[in-house]
Amino acid sequence: MRIPAHTLCLAAVLLPGAVAAQTRDASQDAEIQRLRQTVDMLTARIQALESGQTAPAPAPAVAAPATTGTSSPGSAAGTASVNAAPLVAASPVALNVPRSPLPAHDTFDEDDQATARVDNEVPPGDDLDGFFVIPGTGTWLRLGGYAKLDAMFDSGDAGDSDQFITSEIPVDGGRDSTRFNMHARQTRLTIEGRRDTGAGQLRFLIQNDFFGSGGSYGYRLRHAWGQLGNTYVGFGWSAFMDLDSGPDTLDFAGPPASPSARLASIRQYFPLGGGNQIILAAEHRAPELRFNGATQRSRTAAPNLVLAARHEAGWGSLQASGLLRYLAYDSAQDSNEGSDSAMAGGLALTGTWGGGDNGDYLVFGALGGQGIAAFLGDLGGLNLDGVVDHQGDLQVLQQYGGWVGYTHHWSQRWRSTLTYSRLYLERDPLLDADAFRRSDYAAANIVWQPAPSWSWGAELLYGKLQEQSGDSGDVFRLQTALKYDFVK
Repeated sequence: MRIPAHTLCLAAVLLPGAVAAQTRDASQDAEIQRLRQTVDMLTARIQALESGQTAPAPAPAVAAPATTGTSSPGSAAGTASVNAAPLVAASPVALNVPRSPLPAHDTFDEDDQATARVDNEVPPGDDLDGFFVIPGTGTWLRLGGYAKLDAMFDSGDAGDSDQFITSEIPVDGGRDSTRFNMHARQTRLTIEGRRDTGAGQLRFLIQNDFFGSGGSYGYRLRHAWGQLGNTYVGFGWSAFMDLDSGPDTLDFAGPPASPSARLASIRQYFPLGGGNQIILAAEHRAPELRFNGATQRSRTAAPNLVLAARHEAGWGSLQASGLLRYLAYDSAQDSNEGSDSAMAGGLALTGTWGGGDNGDYLVFGALGGQGIAAFLGDLGGLNLDGVVDHQGDLQVLQQYGGWVGYTHHWSQRWRSTLTYSRLYLERDPLLDADAFRRSDYAAANIVWQPAPSWSWGAELLYGKLQEQSGDSGDVFRLQTALKYDFVK
């Protein structure tokens, strides 16, 4: 029988730490002596195994965290139980979960850490620090998140003062009046749990930030989902998104052409081996339509379906995603404004290349389709999936665009990212003259991370909006951010 290497390492680390930190009373000296004997015993056991000899079976002096027990923490029995079962550090082996084959990418927003993955893989760069066993259970829990302060200086009116959304840039008025803003609304708290079950590895995640409505620090739910084995249910990122392909920006919104949607869904991963997988999902996202009648209302008649094929390897990833939607609307029963429906959908190709060991890396994406505005960062919420004409016919609108980001590491502590994105909406005479036509987004930053637990960055952003009429407006933003991670 081979003794796990991590058990020896853990005992070796705990022993000198306990000697240096504890007060030498009789009970503590006894505990130290017990740990010394355990390390000596395990060392002798390994030496015997390596030499082909037989050694006496080790006594169960060092055990994994207890999963059952009835003693109260304050009782003598409870104290003895804790002393008999020192904490075991979390690891993929301890949690029985595989690591992602992707190289680690540093990101300021850490959104890729909150996304679901095939086989509940450990996200790239996550060492599972901070997990602890809930006493009396087999569940590992971690409290994470970060505190972040953003300060922004705009060359004119950017529309949204808290995040850089190019579709919100005004075309006229206030362009020569500078603006300043500072907030900590991106601060977030994450509760993540993992446990091994008879049906597979279970992972659940709850996360919030403070981008609640009304412009105040209102609580906003970002994620609330669980994944058992390869079956995901709950509220979180759409399967149409590829969070690994997002560039490292200080700006909260990111590239306007990249998919961005959090919604309720059920999803199934199908691992195929060799880093390949298929993803199938049914999601809820209501149609976002523009109407000419007063009583017309959109109707959710069917779930949105996502089918994606993905490959992961040490060099990066490549994902092809398809989205299928059924858009519909109705009018009040006593009106003559009619009703109609139409099929919609789109395709996206996203990927990453490079990274790991502080290496440079590239992220990219391109997409196109019709009736998918509700899934895009710049167009979500603008009612641009389609428009109803004066005859009551639903006309689906086309959207297409892409983005690219390149990250360069100047040293182990300094890195920079260049990002560019463009998004188009087709010209349509049914749309108002001031409706969205095209947006451009560019960002350049420098990030200093002197320790894993905190980062500082400065970023220059440029955004330009063009309307259906051809009128346009643009603005520069200088943003700086300081972030403290709770667990890193």
